[in-house]
Amino acid sequence: MAESAQVVASEGFRVYGYRWVVLAVAMAVNLTIQILWIAYASITSEAAAYYHVSTLAVGLFSMTFMIAYIPLSLPSAWLIDSKGFRFAMGLGVILMGVFGVMRGLAGANYTLALLATIGLAIAQPFLMNAWTTVPAKWFPMDERATGVGLITLASLVGTAVGLVLTPALRSGLSISSVQLVYGLAAAVAAVAFLALAREHPPTPPCPPGLEERALVLDGLKHALKVRPFLLYLAVVFVGMGIFNGVTTWVEQIIKPRGFTSGDAGVLGALLLLGGVLGAVGMSALSDRQHKRVRYLVIGLAVAAPALLVVTYGRSLPVLFAGAFVLGFFLISVSPIGMQFSAEVTYPTPEGTSNGLIQLFGQSAVVWVYLMELLRTGNGSFAPSLVLSAALLVVGAIVLSRLHDPTIMREGKEAAPLAASAPLVKVQDQTVGAAATSAADPAVEQTVKPI
Repeated sequence: MAESAQVVASEGFRVYGYRWVVLAVAMAVNLTIQILWIAYASITSEAAAYYHVSTLAVGLFSMTFMIAYIPLSLPSAWLIDSKGFRFAMGLGVILMGVFGVMRGLAGANYTLALLATIGLAIAQPFLMNAWTTVPAKWFPMDERATGVGLITLASLVGTAVGLVLTPALRSGLSISSVQLVYGLAAAVAAVAFLALAREHPPTPPCPPGLEERALVLDGLKHALKVRPFLLYLAVVFVGMGIFNGVTTWVEQIIKPRGFTSGDAGVLGALLLLGGVLGAVGMSALSDRQHKRVRYLVIGLAVAAPALLVVTYGRSLPVLFAGAFVLGFFLISVSPIGMQFSAEVTYPTPEGTSNGLIQLFGQSAVVWVYLMELLRTGNGSFAPSLVLSAALLVVGAIVLSRLHDPTIMREGKEAAPLAASAPLVKVQDQTVGAAATSAADPAVEQTVKPI
């Protein structure tokens, strides 16, 4: 044990158990913002009657989040990289708590509810663009895809809760009261984040050099010259467009085939349950095998036929099975792709690469709107969904030509991430005086930011 402590001291890095607390509060706020995003999707028809508007106007509640991402993604990424994720996410959680409660207090006034939703939409980029930054600040290299996967899991759970719980709560509460419940939950999550989140551990969680990142603007310029990253951005546009489109129009997609809003809620839940399992399981396999491209290709290739099952399934078991498989493979692409991007664009800051990914993903709001425009006379979404499946196949073919990333540093090609030096994890008591200050997570230390 003494020898391990010496290794840690000589290398200048170690891993802290408090990383799981920081990750947990980051997961909590991302979970609640997703509930607020999707809270109307499974009750679109009821909400339209409640607010006396069209179903498209109700769809605007979720589309507003995507629209707001377009101008705010890069500024929020800049704030995360320059001021730190705790500052940027802190701003986001304050907006989330305040406007979440305000939407619940808006009653049946559609205009006030939409204005509060715009406030929530402004908050979202500050939370989602930090998905890769939090693990990068607190986790070793061989755990980062898993860390991103867990935050993705929280986001998916939030979406599932919003899809399933909303119809259940609606049976006993008004729509505005349901929104108030969600708003109060968001306020609690915001307080927990502000109280417990820390910017970085006292010492880096990785070998010296791997924590160094370029300045934000330099990193942005570099990222936009990396061909594999640009190809992945195109895939993100398609994948996120499909995911956001299916979750936004879930009730309307299956309604022409005789299914109910309750069926839509279950379908959405199974889609997200599959996504939760896929995001965690596939990310862990990717970390363990030190492979990124392989799992990106598998995810897209299997998601394509599963989407067709959702498009044409006529029985509930078939429809639900298709939704589960679609979620498992399509959503698992997200955390692996984010970590792939952070690695292939090194030394671009994680917040910058993630911000670009989220920007392209949320720009796919045009695809969500196009899905509505391409509906057939009987209300079927089949034309847009079949086109989506074809684009997933194209994406799989494109990504299959890429290679797993290596870290480029000091003008030389470093060993692949898989070959990086093994990290030594020790208990707090093995590192002497440094452990004493680290044991109290409330103690802020003056260290060079990672």
